[in-house]
Parts: sequence; C-alpha cells; structure tokens
Amino acid sequence: MWYPYRPFAGWSAGPKREDHKMTPLRVGVIGAGRVGAVLGSALRARGHEIVSVAGESDASLRRAADLLPGVPVAKPTAVARSCDVLLLTVPDDMLANVVSQLAASGALHVGQYVVHTSGSHGLQVLRPATRVGARVVALHPALTFTGTARDLDRLAECVFGVTAGPDERDWAQAVVAELGGEVMWVPEHLRSLYHAGLAHGANHLVTLVSQAMELLGASGADDPAGVLRPLLVAALDNALAEGDAALTGPIVRGDVKTVRAHLAEIAVAAPDTLPTYVALARATLDRVVTDGRVLPIRAAAIRRVLDDAVVDRPAASAPRTPGR
Repeated sequence: MWYPYRPFAGWSAGPKREDHKMTPLRVGVIGAGRVGAVLGSALRARGHEIVSVAGESDASLRRAADLLPGVPVAKPTAVARSCDVLLLTVPDDMLANVVSQLAASGALHVGQYVVHTSGSHGLQVLRPATRVGARVVALHPALTFTGTARDLDRLAECVFGVTAGPDERDWAQAVVAELGGEVMWVPEHLRSLYHAGLAHGANHLVTLVSQAMELLGASGADDPAGVLRPLLVAALDNALAEGDAALTGPIVRGDVKTVRAHLAEIAVAAPDTLPTYVALARATLDRVVTDGRVLPIRAAAIRRVLDDAVVDRPAASAPRTPGR
C-alpha cells in the first residue's frame, strides 16, 4: 500500500501573493510564542498593522522585540479590544480558557475576526467568540517553527490547515495567501486526525532521528548527523514521492539474522530505543507483508525475533561507551 505525494483532498492553491492584496488589517496577537511572533511579522511585512501583542514569558517578550519591534506589549484583554483581527497563538490546552475569558470580559466585539492557530482544535473551541458576534477561523500552519526570522521564508512553502464557515472561507484563503502559503480545508470533525498525522510525522521523526544518532554515536561515529543526513534526506524524498514503495532494509528483505543482530546490539548500547525499534519494525513488516514483498513464513520468523526481544529486554542496562 503506498500513497504518492499529491495535493491533499480539500487542497486549494488560492490566490497567489503577486495577484492579490488585502485591505490592510489591524491585527492583535495573543501569545508571542514561536508561531505568533512569526505570523505577526509576516503580516506586518505585507503592510498590515500589528497593533499590540500579549506575551508573558521572557522568551515571548524577546521574540516580540526581535520580530515585532515597536509593537506595544499589552494585557490580553487590551490586545483583543484594540484590533479587528485577533490572532490566538496560545498552547492548545489554554485556548478554550483564553477565549472564554476574553468573551466574558467584553473584550471581543461583533464582526471581529478571531483566529486560532491550533492544529487539533476547530471552530467549536471558539464558540464563546461566536456568541458575541465575532467571526471565527481555525488556521494552522503545518510547519515546525524556530521563532526566528528564518521561519519567514519557510512560510512560502507552508500548507495551512483551515476550518471556517462559508462566510469566512474567502477571507481565510486571502489571509493564507498574504502569508505566502496554501490552504488545505479541514472539516471540523477531522481536525484531531489532521493534527495527529502531522505530529506523528514531524514530532516522532525527531525522536526517531535522535535515537538513530545515539546508536551511531555508540558505534563510534564522530558526526552522527553528517552520516545520517544524506540517507535521511533521500529516504524522506522517496517516501513522499512513493510511499511504501520506498521502503528498503532488512525487514523488506526478510533478513531475520540481521534484525536479530540489531536487537541484540540495541539492547546493550541503547536499551531505551529497543521498544521504538521493535514497534516500527512490526509496523513496517505489516505493510510489506500486505503488499506481498515478504512471504508470511518469513514474516512469522521476524515476528518471533521481535517478540523475543521484548520478552528478553534487560530491566536496566548502562549505555555502551562510544566506540565500543
């Protein structure tokens, strides 16, 4: 089973930046984290006014100073009252409480656009804003942010997962175009699934790569990242283009002895990585058995090896010294 890289269902390229110019917006940003400061800076560069920003941590205040110099820092209620477009870039678990408090305080107003950047939430979390007459949009950039100016150029290739009502769709698409991105329309009931796909692909990739670098370091590599980079870049490009057809390695080849040797070495050098290797090996095996590349009898032998590795896993083991 494989999925060639193609535009998502619901994909819309939208108006191009060079073809479109919005009426200048008056934007307030609550949450000057990695996302909020960068999106505010990008909108400002397109001629929109960032009227004020709210942030509490020292890191947020530094980002605001670096990316939004001269923009006043204010309390969240003051930010909300001062703008026509309110950008909420707070953590997912805080979002509902922030919206409720802003609505209860009277800081939101009729006709105001209230936009959040959470991947897992849709419009339901913004119901308190809707009840006071605000227009709501969920607009999530599918990008890992550093919170620095480096992110600004990356927005040009970014897909935004957007959920909006029929009356807000054109406006949301125009905002994404201003940011240089592309729109993927995500139904309300599929927001969590959309976000799970991104988190599984990006966040778990970081864990996987970090574990791989630790194994290479334990094998004696002076520059594990340099060893992995060309391999991982090629693997990622191939996977995006070809899906499962890009799989290579001992599982696909049915190399039982190689898998057994891997498990033995990982158990000694990096025992905390063993469950990850086993889980991903099983998932890989299931996929290549389904498409016929590994015969069931060979797959059963590999599964026994994987099962034994979990049963025999040492309770505690010191990591191997690099080079040994």
